[in-house]
Amino acid sequence: MEGGDGGSTAPPLHPGLTPLSYLIGKWRGEGEGGFPTINSFKYGEEITFSHSGKPVMSYFQKTWKLASGQPMHSESGYWRPKQDGSIEVVISQSTGLVEVQKGTYDAGKKVVKLQSELVGNASKVKEITRVFELVDGELSYVVQMATSLIGLQPHLKALLKKL
Repeated sequence: MEGGDGGSTAPPLHPGLTPLSYLIGKWRGEGEGGFPTINSFKYGEEITFSHSGKPVMSYFQKTWKLASGQPMHSESGYWRPKQDGSIEVVISQSTGLVEVQKGTYDAGKKVVKLQSELVGNASKVKEITRVFELVDGELSYVVQMATSLIGLQPHLKALLKKL
């Protein structure tokens, strides 16, 4: 059977991904979460950005409880940066929730800002924003969320190191 990932050599990077090439690879660290309706919590996290030679990056994230290593949440999707500095992102969460995000990236400052256009299959979540930023070589991100009862509030933040 042919096809698949038979070799270990990565395809050449598509020029459209050059502005976000610093993200490609595996990142690991810790984060903390909360929301007015839930108890605060801490977690371990790993994010992987990869590519297939096309102008799109694959995104996979998983989290676990720090004390036990027990899996918590995972999500995956695709990031499509455009030459004009805009970006389209789709994310599917293990909870069944899906996000269609649009935003901007600044290759010089190494910042990606995303705003939900659509949050689907969610009874309460109405809006999600995400900001990813490279700070002193570490990937920092902040997620804010709004529900049908509570406006946009901080939900998650983490700091990850590249492996």
